[in-house]
Amino acid sequence: MPPAAQPLAGAVIAFDLDGTLVDSAPDLVGTLNHLLAEEGIAPLPFDQGRSLIGHGARRLIQRGFEAQGLAVEGADLEALFERFIAHYNLHSADLTRPFPGVPESLEALRAAGARLAVCTNKLTRLSTPILEALDLARHFDAVIGADLAPAPKPDPRHLQLAVEAAGGDLRRAVMVGDAGTDAGAARAAGTPLVLVSFGYTEIPAWELRPDRLIDHFDELGPACLELLAPA
Repeated sequence: MPPAAQPLAGAVIAFDLDGTLVDSAPDLVGTLNHLLAEEGIAPLPFDQGRSLIGHGARRLIQRGFEAQGLAVEGADLEALFERFIAHYNLHSADLTRPFPGVPESLEALRAAGARLAVCTNKLTRLSTPILEALDLARHFDAVIGADLAPAPKPDPRHLQLAVEAAGGDLRRAVMVGDAGTDAGAARAAGTPLVLVSFGYTEIPAWELRPDRLIDHFDELGPACLELLAPA
């Protein structure tokens, strides 16, 4: 494609993973319920388990057990966390799927000249296999989990590292996410923010005041073009 037809040339679009690119709730809740079952505890209904996602695996475990009237912390929590990761790593793409329009949107952004990065608080070693299993990895120039960053989102250095790893800089970048951690990182970095309306967040996405709120990925390309036009 000639340069004139690549309006996003030089730009980096950074994406959160869970709740933004992929609907991973079925496998996350499935792993949580697997732990509960091993402990002789009744599983959570899916909708209730989904509402607990959004602050990492340790918090998901804590909240899941709290929902069944049990508190876990310290060494007990760490042991459950290790068991959660071991099981989830084998089942992270059983039922996880891209949200509607994701593959097409990624193709279109790359065709417009953008570089793409994943900026997720999930561990990198858990994120990459999901992207590979869903045939999304080929679209991304960098995948930066919390373990590779100086500090996880909402720390802006996580976003900065992801953008730089993809070959860009924050002056021509957009953060795409679903929750407060994404909003916090983008605001602290001075980066335009797009939030999806269908992700995993305790605070409704519109209340986080994104620059653009989208209901479907077919809205993302035009949003990025508008937000990066001044740059």
